[in-house]
Amino acid sequence: MARRFHGLKRPKVRQDWSRETLYNLSRLTTPPAHTKTFFQQKWMAKSLARGYHNPYVREGQWTRLFDRRLPAVVSMNHQYLAKYDGSEMARGRGMGVEKESISRRRGEDGETGVAAAGPFRDGDQVQRQYDGRVQKTPYMHMTFHPLERRLDTAIWRALFSSSVKQARQFVVHGWVRVNGKKMIYPSYQLNPGDLFSVEPERVMFATGARKKKRSSALSAQDDAEEDDRESSRSAQKTKEQELEERTDEEQGEGSDAGAATLESDEEREAMTTKPEDEADARKAMKNLVLRAKRILEDSKRKLSGKRQQELRAFAQSVRKTMSKHRPNDSAALAEEDGVEAFETALAEIMTKIPDDDLPTESTSTTQAQTTASAISNDPKLRDPDRVDNYNAQKDAALLAAALARARENPIDISKPYATPWHPRQFMSAFAFIPRYLEVNQRVCSAVYLRHPVARPGLAEVPTPFSAETMGLAFNWYLRRR
Repeated sequence: MARRFHGLKRPKVRQDWSRETLYNLSRLTTPPAHTKTFFQQKWMAKSLARGYHNPYVREGQWTRLFDRRLPAVVSMNHQYLAKYDGSEMARGRGMGVEKESISRRRGEDGETGVAAAGPFRDGDQVQRQYDGRVQKTPYMHMTFHPLERRLDTAIWRALFSSSVKQARQFVVHGWVRVNGKKMIYPSYQLNPGDLFSVEPERVMFATGARKKKRSSALSAQDDAEEDDRESSRSAQKTKEQELEERTDEEQGEGSDAGAATLESDEEREAMTTKPEDEADARKAMKNLVLRAKRILEDSKRKLSGKRQQELRAFAQSVRKTMSKHRPNDSAALAEEDGVEAFETALAEIMTKIPDDDLPTESTSTTQAQTTASAISNDPKLRDPDRVDNYNAQKDAALLAAALARARENPIDISKPYATPWHPRQFMSAFAFIPRYLEVNQRVCSAVYLRHPVARPGLAEVPTPFSAETMGLAFNWYLRRR
């Protein structure tokens, strides 16, 4: 194995999820053959194919696994099987009667590509009649089919690891079981019907985003996304400021009215923003108290007395915390108590409220559209109390949905992967499962159904190389030594 595993000068594809592999896949082409001898063509094709198909297997070990008999199957048409029993394939043999030519039978029968009816009917022609155009079987793509039986390759094919090397690590460290027993040998040959499973925590580590630091729950991917959001926000603010300046220059004295409208918009936005989006800790706490008050007033008839007491106690505790610190000392307020603790407390209270009492996201969206259209059409319905009630229901629904997502995917600094969990970068380009595996992602287990085979128009051994490259690699190992 080369010391530099990923190279960009020569596009060599590897069995892993990385940006280098994705870039090399986009540049992969069939090597030119007009300037090279047949030996050089075979050697180059062999090096490319072995660099992808489990290069951690030693060359001597692979040559012992190599089999010149490539497994393949032929799909039979059900109409043909229902009409014929197979005796027509051997009819007329050994009777001293020669078969008629296909061209003569075409003229007698009047059909193109169909054998004439009679005792000398060709079974291949009958099969071709029902199958239509016969597709070629890509036998050469099955060159490395013995490697697909290996346990480490099967783990990577089942999307339980981000590379074959990581799959080998899982096996050696004892995180893999085959048929309920621990297996520590990556070269174990799977048989049809074998069940292999990987520890779910290891699978989440392998397929989840990487952590930026051990003491942080975020990843570098999160930082990049946050930078993109900040750049888009700054660009949008710049456009808004330019638009405001133009408006002020055009309207002149009407700028005071515009400022008043802007203040009301900012207040309305402060009422609807989430606490974690607030820059000032004191404003965030005021927002929490306002949310709890709205939820309490809106659902007073539906909530039990105990839930109402908890909401009142929560608002009172937030007020006491705010009274301990000075109005200008928001940094100390955020460091000592923190907004996240109060937000978590409010979320815990909301979990105790039955789901029937809270509107769902779809219901809140429908209510928002209905309320907005009614208020805009009928001036009598422009009641601020009704709007506040609707906003309270919407806040409660959003809070309940966010809490449900937080329970399913919590933030945990002790995990070796970034939390909340999200897929690893570049994973979607490699996310496919072969036909010979049956995978259950919920329990991180898979069944090796059968050995991979080639069928007309399809080879079940996934490979990024062309049939010409795989054929040359097969010929390299086919030679006698």
